[in-house]
Parts: sequence; structure tokens; C-alpha cells
Amino acid sequence: MKYKNQGKRGRLRKGIFILPNLFTSFNIFCGFYAIINTIDGKFVMGAVAIIVAAVFDILDGKIARATNTTSKFGVEFDSLADVISFGVAPALLMYTWALRPFGRIGWLAAFLFMVCGALRLARFNTQTGTISSDYFVGLPIPAAAGFAATTLLFHNRLGVLSAPQSILVLALIYLLSFLMVSNIKYYSFKRPELFKRGNFNLLVVTILIMIFIASQPPVALFFMGLIYVVSGPVHHLWRVKTARTREHDLAKDSEKL
Repeated sequence: MKYKNQGKRGRLRKGIFILPNLFTSFNIFCGFYAIINTIDGKFVMGAVAIIVAAVFDILDGKIARATNTTSKFGVEFDSLADVISFGVAPALLMYTWALRPFGRIGWLAAFLFMVCGALRLARFNTQTGTISSDYFVGLPIPAAAGFAATTLLFHNRLGVLSAPQSILVLALIYLLSFLMVSNIKYYSFKRPELFKRGNFNLLVVTILIMIFIASQPPVALFFMGLIYVVSGPVHHLWRVKTARTREHDLAKDSEKL
């Protein structure tokens, strides 16, 4: 009887390992679907597929941590999926949608986005367990790809993409590429306190944000992505300013002594 129960627990644990990797497979499917839609000229569907892939990417990590089924295989599989869904797919989407008129500069921007995303993933894998999980070093590749996709949806909501807007998209791709490989820290939202008992007002604000997203998805997602992308450099500049102010105060105090 004891061995039978152990066998059931072993089969159950193997089944649990399948679950996060299944969500990672959905992530790859969405990335490939985004590529297919981009080739067919269905840019909005491609952008939506990248955003859905980001949702699956979040879920596979949450499920793996919640069920204690993280593994080296899962980490590597997730990284390969991210290269496809958040590296190749958005790079091809942005090039075909807005960067093609720039010729070599356009496809080099798309390539730079893809390779910086791959470098970002490689660095993340080597830093796992050595730095705090409260923040990411550099803009996460799903956030960069998601913001590129929401930018497309936002422009589609406003109207036809013009030449000046294409230049802004080109600059955005170079900026996102730099932020991914930078040492700027971004909040990871991995603290368990976020999912514990909180303030009632926070719940109300969350519901209002969800209503805003449901009513105006392109606008809401674009500005939410913009706030997150900008939050890293703003917080970095604030920390630098605070450190310099502290050093200045210490120097003044030492002079008085």
C-alpha cells in the first residue's frame, strides 16, 4: 500500500511538471502565430498574439513556482520560447509594419532588438540565484516585446502610420534594445506580499484599471507599458541623485568636523 501511494505521488509530480511546460508551449505557439500573421500582413493579429504569449509566459512561471516544479529543463525551454515569441516575432512585426521604408537601418534595428533580447535572456539565466528576485536587471524581453506590440495597436487605434510616426517607432526599437541590455533595474512584481491581504482601496484601483483595459484595450495597454518602461530609468536617476546628495551631505559633515 505504501509503495502504491508513492507511485501515485510520483505520477502526480510528473503530471505537474507537464503543466508549466505546456503553458510555455502555448507561448511558442502564439509567437509562431504572430510570425505567420506578420507574413500575411495581419499586423494587429500579430501584435495581439505577442501580448497573449506574454500572458502565457507569466503564467508558466507563476505555476512552476506555485507548484514547486521549477527545473533546469523548464528554464531553458522558457528561454527558447521567449527568443521566438519576444525576439524574432516582434522584430519581424516591427520591421514589416514600420521599419521597412528605412532600408538597412530598419532591418538592423529589428536585428538589434532580437539579439539584445537574446543577450538579456542569457544574462538573466546566468544571474538566477545570485541577485534579488525583487527586480530585473535590464528591461525584461517580454515587457519590451509587449510594449512594441501595444505601440502598434495604439497607432492602429489612432489611424494610419505616418512617416514621422515611423521615425518614432525606429527610435523606440533602438531604445528598447538598449534598455534590455542595460543595468537599469525594473521591479519584478514577484514578492509574495502582493498576493496577500491588502488595502481595500488597492482592490478598488485594480478593478478600475481592469475596467479601463476592457473599455479601451489599445490605449490602456500602451500607457501601462509606457509607465513600466519609463519607471526603470526614472528610478535609476532618482537613486543616482539620492546617492550624490548623500555623498554631498557626508562631505559637508566631515568639513564641519
